[in-house]
Amino acid sequence: MPQHKSAAKRVRQTARRNARNRGHRSKMRTMIKNLRGTEDATQAATLLNDVKAYLDRMAAKNIIHKNKAANVKGQLEKFVSSLG
Repeated sequence: MPQHKSAAKRVRQTARRNARNRGHRSKMRTMIKNLRGTEDATQAATLLNDVKAYLDRMAAKNIIHKNKAANVKGQLEKFVSSLG
């Protein structure tokens, strides 16, 4: 239990941020899963742009590390290029 008012506030803020970040991370994983499940090259190329933009936003907000975003984007680009 927090012993100070400011510590109690930090607990509330952290809980809100964790919930928000968890939602973003879940959406990101779902987008990646949908892209990997695609077998059509043109649809995959369209999805790839959306996923890359979302990964960049998550890296900018420090929800994921910028190197992780770069690694995932590279893996997904390799996957999409193998389709067509």
